[in-house]
Amino acid sequence: MSMCDDTLLCNYPKCRAKLCGFAWVTACSHAFCDQHGSGEFSRSPAICPACSSALSGKLDIVRTELSPSEEYKAMVLAGLRPETVLDISARALAFWTYQVHQERMFQEYSLSRAEGQVKQMEKVLTQQNQSRELELNAMRGEVTSLKKVMEEYKRKYSEVSERLMERNRQYQKLQGLYDSLRLRNMVVGDREAPRQPGPPEFNTGVVRQSSPRGSPHFLGMGPEGDSRLFSSLEPDAGAKTFFQFSSPARDRGRALLKKY
Repeated sequence: MSMCDDTLLCNYPKCRAKLCGFAWVTACSHAFCDQHGSGEFSRSPAICPACSSALSGKLDIVRTELSPSEEYKAMVLAGLRPETVLDISARALAFWTYQVHQERMFQEYSLSRAEGQVKQMEKVLTQQNQSRELELNAMRGEVTSLKKVMEEYKRKYSEVSERLMERNRQYQKLQGLYDSLRLRNMVVGDREAPRQPGPPEFNTGVVRQSSPRGSPHFLGMGPEGDSRLFSSLEPDAGAKTFFQFSSPARDRGRALLKKY
């Protein structure tokens, strides 16, 4: 706020609003807005909210109009001696100068505080950036090592895949050889299988006509296969056995028995 500014600011710490209309001024050269002045100075004893000074005098607190009328301006200093008018004006200017200086000090304090906060934040930001840079470098190193490990695993995987393909080819080759050898052994075994020896055949000199029942072509392999097999070995009822054929000597003996 410069000297040419026509507006003061409320000195209440949490207000800092521009004064307009009516204001409360104190003997300790502080000014407050109508809202905070009415609230703070209604209590007794009155204490300045800005500097905590006791305001016990009758004229230590004055509620003044910031934009007085022309009639008031014409009559407020009328009849006073020039030195009195100058003294009043000097005190009024001193009040204004103090307010300007106070505002300047407050702005400088706010600026220095903000600069301190900015420096602190820059320091914290620098530390965070350094820590993040260290973490980033560590992560980059980790990524590099992991890439190397991945390349090594890729190489091993390629080698294992090639070995597996070679083993599969060898297995297919061996499987083909095994199948061919097994087929060959089966063919050779069928050719060289020994025939089962049958019972010896006796030549009796009698030609026997085979019956359909006793023929091996009609033998079944079902549940009646065994009975058919043994039934085919039994002599037929109408056929003669070896001992039933007559010899010349036997026929002569029978003729003599019939004669006598």
